[in-house]
Amino acid sequence: MASVLASKMGLNSLRRKQAKTFSVTVVTMDADLEFSCKLKWKGKDLFELVCRTLGLRETWFFGLRYDVKDTVAWLKMDKKVLDHDMPKEEPIVFHFLAKFYPENVEDELVQDITQHLFFLQVKTSILEEEIYCPPEASVLLASYAIHAKYGDYDPNVHKPGFLSQEELLPKRVINLYQMTAEMWEERITVCYAEHRGRTRDEAEMEYLKIAQDLEMYGVNYFSIRNKKGTSLLLGVDALGLHIYDPSNKLTPKISFPWNEIRNISYSDKEFAIKPLDKRADVFKFNSSKLRVNKLILQLCIGNHDLFMRRRRVDSLEVQQMKMQAREEKARKQMERRRLEREKQLREEAERARDELERRLIQLQDEAHMANEALLRSEETADLLAEKAQIAEEEAKLLAQKAAEAGQEMRRIKVTAIRTEEEKRLMEQKMLEAEMLALKMAEESERRANEADQLKQDLQEARESERKAKNKLLEITSKSPVPLSANALPPDGPNFNFSMENLSFDFKDTDMKRLSMEIEKEKVEYMEKSKHLQEQLNELKTEIESLKLKDRETPLDILHNENTEKGTSKQSNFKKSINLQRTRALILMYFSLL
Repeated sequence: MASVLASKMGLNSLRRKQAKTFSVTVVTMDADLEFSCKLKWKGKDLFELVCRTLGLRETWFFGLRYDVKDTVAWLKMDKKVLDHDMPKEEPIVFHFLAKFYPENVEDELVQDITQHLFFLQVKTSILEEEIYCPPEASVLLASYAIHAKYGDYDPNVHKPGFLSQEELLPKRVINLYQMTAEMWEERITVCYAEHRGRTRDEAEMEYLKIAQDLEMYGVNYFSIRNKKGTSLLLGVDALGLHIYDPSNKLTPKISFPWNEIRNISYSDKEFAIKPLDKRADVFKFNSSKLRVNKLILQLCIGNHDLFMRRRRVDSLEVQQMKMQAREEKARKQMERRRLEREKQLREEAERARDELERRLIQLQDEAHMANEALLRSEETADLLAEKAQIAEEEAKLLAQKAAEAGQEMRRIKVTAIRTEEEKRLMEQKMLEAEMLALKMAEESERRANEADQLKQDLQEARESERKAKNKLLEITSKSPVPLSANALPPDGPNFNFSMENLSFDFKDTDMKRLSMEIEKEKVEYMEKSKHLQEQLNELKTEIESLKLKDRETPLDILHNENTEKGTSKQSNFKKSINLQRTRALILMYFSLL
């Protein structure tokens, strides 16, 4: 087996010498990159090629990591790539990852690509539970991750179930609560909707600002033993060295900030941490693996260099990068405001168009109703006219009958009735004729009154018909309002930034102004921290009743104890860090005088 492996390695070496190149695959958090490298290339040559390909200028945070046996190692910049002790089978695989972490992501991360790579790496570490994250913070971080991917929340687009295929929360958090996937999605969506108006870059930065306060963020853990042979964990991060109990990765037993370490020596698998205070004891520990010792030493040197670099005035390159980043940010904000203004005007135009369409439909309905009323009025007028004509004819007929009855009565009066019986009969007939004539006269008068009333109703119906026609004429004579959907603002003015006439004049009041700026930053930081803590507490209260206590992991219990005590890994360091930043800022101002 060994002879076969040796023959394969020899064959690969022969092929490389003939081709004078070898293939490399670099795995980033976004994509896999393939390169053809020259045999004489050093680690620096390959690393710079990857950074140029990505457009990355903040190179000091990153490195190329490779797997070797049961551990990992980082590519050395001053050593040939093929001289490293690693598998040589092509393509040789490297992972482009963050090797060192910033103390404050908002202050130190300048480029968008740097921020994006950190966001992807930290998110992966949280989901894979390499970094412990409490449940309430996991929900809030998931909402920012969704915003970075989908943009502003839109209920018409982001309907229930749109997160069903997304990996949003650590499995530990999901198992800890008696909640369905729909319930988790609802909680996350509520937070997601509150982030409206942020860009992708802003959402990623908010994610990192929350993640950097997690106890295990940016810490590299190594198994060590002290002089007594006790098993411990060594944590190396941007703030210093920390010693942990193996069962508690959240709270260190003892910490050594970089500014309190005088020297770190390494010899024959043993490390010695010498504090700045010479009266303090020297802490010694050792690791059984040579590769791990070298990795610890690399991380200590790199983190200490960055720690000191942060406390000096920025280099010219960094100042230029920050200046370009500020200009780019200002340009994006102007473009964003312009787009928001255009969107607002477009929405207003659409609302005005909808209102005009609604008004037009309303006017059409009113015209239709008026037309129907006119038709009904015309039908009523015709019916009343017909009734009036019939009543008038009946009145004429009754008048004619009354005239005939009168003639009959006069004829009876003139006729002489000789006998008494005939006279009585005639008187009775006369009386009956008179009564009949009286009834006919009354009926004739009633019919005449009825005819007059029908004529009056006909006149009123014609008046209603005239009014309905006038209203219809008024509605149809209105001119429609022209619609315009292209109510877009004209192109905004062009802004040119010039630094030629910019100069600084520091006077005696500069120190007072500097103090006021520092105090203002402190107040803003406290307000943001208070808002974030309130948001996390609210999320924790909402889901606390569904928690399954028997599923809590040791890290969950430790985190709850630390929260109740109000202690964390960051709390003690940030006081000294803030003081040193203030001093560095004052020194920077004096250096510019």
